[in-house]
Amino acid sequence: MTALARDLVENIHEKEMHFDQLTYNWVDITNDFFSSVQSLELGELLHDELFGLFEAMSAIEMMDPKMDAGMLCNRGNSKPYSFKQAVDSGALKLDNLTLAEVIGIIDSTYSCIVSWLEGHSLAQTVFTNLYLHQPGQILDKSLRTFCYAIYKIIEIIKDCINKAMVFEEEDFQSVTYGYRLQQDITEQKTIAMLKEVEEELHRKSRIKPVDDESNREYNDALALYARIRFTKMFYQTLSLMGRKEQLHQNLADCQRLLSNCSDMMQVMIKTVSRGVKADELCDHPNIMGFDPMVNQRLLPPTFPRYTKIKPRSEALEYIDELLNRLKTVSKITGYTSFHGALDFFLEFSRQSPCILSRSMLQIVYLPLTNRVFGTQSFGDVLRDAARAFIAPPALMPKITLLQNHQAKDYVDGFLGHCVCLFGSLVQLSGHNRARQRDKLAHLLEDFAALQDEAERVDSYLHTLSLKSDTPRPHLAYFGTWILYHTLRVMVMYLLSGFELELYSVHEYHYIFWYLYEFLYGWLMSAITRADSFLMEQDIHSETHKGRGAKKSAKNKKKKSTPRPYSLEILMYQAMQNICGGYYKALMGFRMDKKIPLPESQFDSERVRYEHRLLPFASLLTPPPVPYQEFLDMTSGQMLNRDETVTSEKQYLAGCGHFHQARNMLESALSLYPANVHTVNQINDLLKVSKTNFIVLKLLAGGHKKDSTEPPIFDFSCHQHFPLIKLA
Repeated sequence: MTALARDLVENIHEKEMHFDQLTYNWVDITNDFFSSVQSLELGELLHDELFGLFEAMSAIEMMDPKMDAGMLCNRGNSKPYSFKQAVDSGALKLDNLTLAEVIGIIDSTYSCIVSWLEGHSLAQTVFTNLYLHQPGQILDKSLRTFCYAIYKIIEIIKDCINKAMVFEEEDFQSVTYGYRLQQDITEQKTIAMLKEVEEELHRKSRIKPVDDESNREYNDALALYARIRFTKMFYQTLSLMGRKEQLHQNLADCQRLLSNCSDMMQVMIKTVSRGVKADELCDHPNIMGFDPMVNQRLLPPTFPRYTKIKPRSEALEYIDELLNRLKTVSKITGYTSFHGALDFFLEFSRQSPCILSRSMLQIVYLPLTNRVFGTQSFGDVLRDAARAFIAPPALMPKITLLQNHQAKDYVDGFLGHCVCLFGSLVQLSGHNRARQRDKLAHLLEDFAALQDEAERVDSYLHTLSLKSDTPRPHLAYFGTWILYHTLRVMVMYLLSGFELELYSVHEYHYIFWYLYEFLYGWLMSAITRADSFLMEQDIHSETHKGRGAKKSAKNKKKKSTPRPYSLEILMYQAMQNICGGYYKALMGFRMDKKIPLPESQFDSERVRYEHRLLPFASLLTPPPVPYQEFLDMTSGQMLNRDETVTSEKQYLAGCGHFHQARNMLESALSLYPANVHTVNQINDLLKVSKTNFIVLKLLAGGHKKDSTEPPIFDFSCHQHFPLIKLA
């Protein structure tokens, strides 16, 4: 024992002796307290500088069941059993379990795993299963093997989610509360045990039933076989997807395993009723082996968090959807270009997937730091992306610009900063939708810095190129590429406000106006510039080919291929017109006083406008639009020299926008390849455009002119663009 520790112990002993010698004279202050309260006005509080409102709100009253989570187990008559106590009392069987009991325990355990993946703690979900506390003492072979496998599944899930780092405190809790995850049992041994139990159950299923009792046992054995087989293949899938080595081969094996898992899951869903019945009114498993209060003392003294375990049937449906999402994750290897992969990430995120599938996608794409699929440098992938998007001369073959060491250092440094920023963008897409919006706002500051660097690199390369033997302009190449991604982030930020229901209806008009007048216009301008640069590169390549290229050039003229960005430009034009239609419609509603406005004395539209668009203030390109400029531009649109602008004319103008959007979307539908998701997205936008066109056509004709009932904006068809309905 060190001297410091000895002194500490002696001080504690002295204080204890001193405490024993003290005597307290307790005084009842109740009457004094209530008499003092009389001097306070209604609503007045006594404030102490050491205990203010912040401390009062965050304080926990120890041992109060309403505030201390650990005190919940003191409620009621029954005390929670530990594993040993439950076995000694006969409440927990270790052997001679019926097949129905084992099936019920397995299904309830999966329900707990699903609840854990939804953000609850292990102590209040999975480890409420007493069988998981001491799996080595279970004599029933099927149940013991299943418990060991669950430990390994939990370990893999926890490691994958922690590695991906795309979770927040509301998404996932990785604390194991002192439970050992059976790390001494290897993966090979776990799979061998599961396979042995699976084969035994398979042999039993070959014995044909002869009466009702044997038929029931036969069906129960088939149901248990499906669960053990699913557990084995699910564990193998998670293990393979989390590995860095031989990624492409592992994902090919995962596709086969996931297909078999889905087959077994269908059997599990159909046979969920074969498990021992639980009380449907209870919010947690109440069959043998489960005690929701067993770990309550392990929880820190915090406000009690109500944990509702999913019912078995819902949990199995959840896992079935998880399997489909993991099948989607394994398709990421087909996207070799960065732009295609980024679109895949963003589209996957729009479906609001669970934390496990989001994490798996991150791990599969970047299993090692800045190594795409574990093999290719992320910097090289971004270099190829810039080359494919806009063909910067410095990155093209046979161009000698990068033979200059300083030019090469500038480009490599720029791409190095791109690696950090685009890596953050990819990781951002793995967070939940609410957190993404916060992170997008911070990411725009980094894009502003990268825009500045891109312009400086372009300017230096342009000056250097003009001095070379084969001069070619190099202005706005890297800058346009970064601007394109900046604008996409800005559009994502504004549209996410509709998805998260952050905007009030009386704010819609300036959000749609900003999208319509600026962002989509800038986006189309950036893509059009990239398209023209690509065309210049094609012409340059043709002119520098050998003599044998003349014949092939003539053949190319006969077959005119569409430009690479024609479809994307068409889609952005359609969405610009949709936003324009909403803006015109909302201005008409405001003129007809159909949109309730907040009380003017408690409201400032300037403050709301600036708050909504605050993240754009750090950008130089596109320049932010001040509130006064917004007022000047919109008031200018409302005034017409020849005639006054009425609400009917606004509705009619909105009609025109939705009609144009419809025509563009129908053209896009004919151009798109057979991509089910893209076709569905276009069809949703078509439904929005057609419905809103009809509604505005009716309003332009004077329908419900005198009604002041506010319109209904229905986001059920599309999460960003609502259907306008008249009450």
